[in-house]
Order: sequence, then C-alpha cells, then structure tokens
Amino acid sequence: MGNRIYVGNLSFHTGEQSLVDAFAQFGDVSEVKVVTDRETGRSRGFGFVTMADADSARRAIEGMNGTMVDGRSLRVNEAEERPQGGGGGGRPRSNSSNSRW
Repeated sequence: MGNRIYVGNLSFHTGEQSLVDAFAQFGDVSEVKVVTDRETGRSRGFGFVTMADADSARRAIEGMNGTMVDGRSLRVNEAEERPQGGGGGGRPRSNSSNSRW
C-alpha cells in the first residue's frame, strides 16, 4: 500500500486546510491537493492526501471513509496510479481551421 489517498465526495467548500485538520489525527500529512476546475477554479469534489507513511495512510482510510466533513460523507480509499503517457484526458481536440469536413 502507498501513502497517497483519494478523497471523494468533497463539498465544494472544503479546502485543503480542512483535509489537513481531518487527516492529521492519523499521522503526519505530507501533502494535500483539492482538485479544481481549470476554468472556474471551483473544486471538482475530490482530492488527494499524502500521509508520511503507509501505516498512517491505512489508518486514515479506515478512519475517514464514510465520515462527515462539511456536510458530506467522504469516500476515502487508496489512490490509484495515473496511467502513463497521459496528457489531460478528456475528449480529443480538433483544429477546425485545418479540417476538410
């Protein structure tokens, strides 16, 4: 098990400091990132918490999954690694000025 935790079902009002405060009871929090929309800057409703060690991460997953933070029941589990070769995901871009269609 790694040290990186996925935290889903976040309130749009939950900030990174709220997650630090909530997860610190399980060990040292190394990093917190609430994922935001690039255009609006608004939370996308999920984030990641990195704990200092795997044991702290395991305890945090067990202790935080299903708990209420800012009125929302969190979904907490081990973060999956990103697929390699990534570039932003989403739909393919097209350049309409070069399109013949």
